[in-house]
Amino acid sequence: MPQVVSTLRVSEVFASLQGESTRIGLPTTFVRLTGCPLRCLWCDTEYAFRGGEILTIQTVLDAVAARGLRHVCVTGGEPLAQAACPELLTALCDAGHSVSLETSGAFDIGGVDPRVSRIMDLKAPGSGETARNCYENIARLTPRDEIKIVIADEADYQWACGQIEERHLPERCAVLLSPVIDRIDPARLAEWIVRDRLSVRFQLQLHKVLWRDARGH
Repeated sequence: MPQVVSTLRVSEVFASLQGESTRIGLPTTFVRLTGCPLRCLWCDTEYAFRGGEILTIQTVLDAVAARGLRHVCVTGGEPLAQAACPELLTALCDAGHSVSLETSGAFDIGGVDPRVSRIMDLKAPGSGETARNCYENIARLTPRDEIKIVIADEADYQWACGQIEERHLPERCAVLLSPVIDRIDPARLAEWIVRDRLSVRFQLQLHKVLWRDARGH
């Protein structure tokens, strides 16, 4: 029987600075996979919902190697919507890269290689996709993983506070709160975090500060 070669639909591969997570500021190669079944109201990567190019995992590995960076982030879209994503993540780890995965939290993360740092969203009400949260994933998180909650308004913030307390999130991994640009003043979110003494990390999207909405950054 001929060997089946795994492929992925890839939107883009590019080198930039990591703009989010505790890896913020690190030179990183991004592999953006095409497609996402979610439609968050504040999504800033709608161009990745469709299109892209079908590539073998080896072709993706070669493209990553050509960028010459240790850190690699697999993002989307929603990477785990593609069946071959876990295979790609393992291949990147085997190639010696420090690998992170940005995922919506709507898919089971249990099959992801344990060497990968999983940056998992919890979707607040302002996203319009709270019903897609797979809360079972929380028990699968380890200290090398991170939870990101994007905040569009004060209602989202109060929801996040409830999740943090009820589910003891900071005891599992780092928790990141990020404002939706143009929807909420980042300073307000920062002030709420300090006021309430939350055990979280405030973050701005560094790539938007530097390059606004330009693709490939």
